[in-house]
Amino acid sequence: MPHEQPYSMMTASLVRPVRVLRVSPEGVSSRADVAATEEPVEVRIDGDPFAVIMRTPGADRELAAGFLFAERVILAASDIERIERDPRERNVMDVGIRDARDPGSRARNRRRVVTSSSCGLCGRVTIESLRVEAPEILADWTIDANLIATLPDALRRAQAVFNETGGLHAAGLFDRSGNLEAMAEDVGRHNAVDKVIGRMLLEGRLPLEHSVLFVSGRTSYEIVQKAFLAGVPVLGAVSAPSSLAVELAEEAGITLLGFVRGSTFNLYSHARRVAGWR
Repeated sequence: MPHEQPYSMMTASLVRPVRVLRVSPEGVSSRADVAATEEPVEVRIDGDPFAVIMRTPGADRELAAGFLFAERVILAASDIERIERDPRERNVMDVGIRDARDPGSRARNRRRVVTSSSCGLCGRVTIESLRVEAPEILADWTIDANLIATLPDALRRAQAVFNETGGLHAAGLFDRSGNLEAMAEDVGRHNAVDKVIGRMLLEGRLPLEHSVLFVSGRTSYEIVQKAFLAGVPVLGAVSAPSSLAVELAEEAGITLLGFVRGSTFNLYSHARRVAGWR
């Protein structure tokens, strides 16, 4: 069942103390500060190494589930037999896959590489392997333009670790009334999205046909791809999309919003789902 409170990752492991020299017109001073934690987590499939993800610790089960869902290693929560942290290594997550789907195909489509916090698809071998198979999103409900304008502040208020560090991205899942249902912070935008979608996957709530996904920063191809696979009809961001993100959103049936700031935003595809702007 869904948690009654929006998802939060408020643990001490999310920030690390650092010393900085503060330079200002008044001079230079030494001060204590904190930085967002970035560490690798290794995702294994039935004990075999599959990928290393640079991420902010927290919600590692959800991250592993969401990542493997986006990679099409799993297609549903029922494909997962278990997700366990290695008792000897806290940054290793081992996922047991029920009737594992063609491990040879997995190896051909993805190299064994480190996935950085800024790249969600860096391990792909060919452009062709980026293609996904999912039904076009046909949701016919609408969201009011005035409600869209409230999403950035709603997500920002939930970013507890960003308030301390200024160094984390966020992804938030909203219902059609603008209520925040789930959120995650991470050094990588795509990791935050994987954590949110992974949580919904594990709770049996996919497809997210009545949800709005909102992310900090820009919208790249992999963010739209993850939303597409999860069945999200409306995707917004505080910054710009890439050209490939716009193309995929148009093809997938996703309403894509960018530069959502104050009372203004850009509509890039499937504008029919936004009411009150004409």
